[in-house]
Amino acid sequence: MFMSIPRIEFCYSWVYDNHWREFYPNCEGYPSSEKIEKNLLRIKTEWQKCGDEILKELEKISGLKWRDKTIPCYVVGKCIPFSSPLTIMVYGDYPLDYVADVLTHELVHRLLIQNETQTGNIWKYLFRKYKKEEFNTIIHIPVHAIHCHIFMKYFGEERLKREMEIMKDLPDYKRSWNIVMEEGAEKIMEEFRVRIKV
Repeated sequence: MFMSIPRIEFCYSWVYDNHWREFYPNCEGYPSSEKIEKNLLRIKTEWQKCGDEILKELEKISGLKWRDKTIPCYVVGKCIPFSSPLTIMVYGDYPLDYVADVLTHELVHRLLIQNETQTGNIWKYLFRKYKKEEFNTIIHIPVHAIHCHIFMKYFGEERLKREMEIMKDLPDYKRSWNIVMEEGAEKIMEEFRVRIKV
């Protein structure tokens, strides 16, 4: 059933952030609550530049529909970003547009998670086709193919190259990006769409 795109609700939870602060006890320069909340507002402003367009395009390119009306996005000092609960960090000196790229990556995961009943055939196909690859590589093939499309449509090749450069020290992610570049993002997405259960 079609729903309008979700609203990304940027939020700060001291309790949640404190968990991450304790998880990184030796982290020098873990941002204060005040600094996180200030950066949260900056991230929100950056996302508002084209966030709605990206959410619509994610539906269009994947053939999947958003199921949530709102998606809370927790902003913390430091973590490994992930999709559920949607969580991003402000630690480090990454530019705001890169933080928006991380958010897009996690939202692609979120869209796939929300549509698990429709994507079963896709995962079976991918795990057969790439059976010699690592699990983390395989699950990122459609994620990176979708994200590649977003980069090229809205931001250009230089920003895509920056993403791949940042990922070069993470072997599974690097391999996934290499597969997407070798096979072509649009071809991978076409294979993806024909296997969706409607």
